[in-house]
Amino acid sequence: VNKGEIVGFLGPNGAGKSTTMKIITGYLPSTEGSVTVCGDNVVDQPESTRKKTGYLPESNALYTDLYVREYLGFIADVHELKNKKEAIEEAIQTVGLTKEAHKKIGQLSKGYKQRVGLAAALIHNPEVLILDEPTSGLDPNQIIEIREVIKALGKNKTVLFSSHILQEVEAICDRVIIIHKGRIVTQAPV
Repeated sequence: VNKGEIVGFLGPNGAGKSTTMKIITGYLPSTEGSVTVCGDNVVDQPESTRKKTGYLPESNALYTDLYVREYLGFIADVHELKNKKEAIEEAIQTVGLTKEAHKKIGQLSKGYKQRVGLAAALIHNPEVLILDEPTSGLDPNQIIEIREVIKALGKNKTVLFSSHILQEVEAICDRVIIIHKGRIVTQAPV
């Protein structure tokens, strides 16, 4: 996947999309093959690849008792960011959370919770974004808004976006990789 490219990772439920994404991000070890992120091997250079990667998992686990800025501050601390306040505000603005940033995460709609997860994935300004079904369960308006955010991010970052819905991939991606039972079946421009 090239810089400035949004690639859709498409396949039916159980095809291996989430597992592959977890391997790319270092959350799961691979059983064979190798993965590199920006030239760094995920196994040999895990810290380097994690710094270069932002990950929004399908199950966007958030601390719902924290306020949006408080949570993003925690994530910024995990990444040991020196420009914490600026990074928080930039992430909030980038994903369109400005009006909701004063609320506790538990008070937000599912769409805004997804934006918090996306802001957390972006806070350290990674080169690569791994987004595992980021529009799953959102209403039509929220889907359109998240698509626009992802398209804007794809202008400057490498984005791997998974879905099992072809229309979703067509609406956002430059290229599609289709997998089935853990194997690439085909790939082509959208």
